[in-house]
Amino acid sequence: MKLKIAIALLAGMGVGAATIQALHAQSKPPAYVITEFEVTDQEAAKEFGAKVAEAVKVSGGRYLVRGGGQVVALDGEAPKRVVVQVFDNADQARTFYSSAAWKQLTPLREKALKQRSYIAEGVN
Repeated sequence: MKLKIAIALLAGMGVGAATIQALHAQSKPPAYVITEFEVTDQEAAKEFGAKVAEAVKVSGGRYLVRGGGQVVALDGEAPKRVVVQVFDNADQARTFYSSAAWKQLTPLREKALKQRSYIAEGVN
């Protein structure tokens, strides 16, 4: 009887471990959208900043860094300003960047900023 319980316990642990490993393998790491920018039109930048914040929020993203603080170079030259947004995964970040809300902001963004943006996946 004890042998049957021990075997059942070990089998249950094996199934549980396999399930946890499979779930972990399916999860996607968070994605960080990093934007380096320089303001070219202050008034347009204010308008863009107010509108883009809502678009990011609606898309499920949030800000970790929002361009107002000091950027200090450790190596090389630091950009003028930096924004870091986090999304649940890279697919969600790409969806935001292909959204109608983002596309509507493109003319205003191009007037307000000179920028470079990219996605960096985090780790689980």
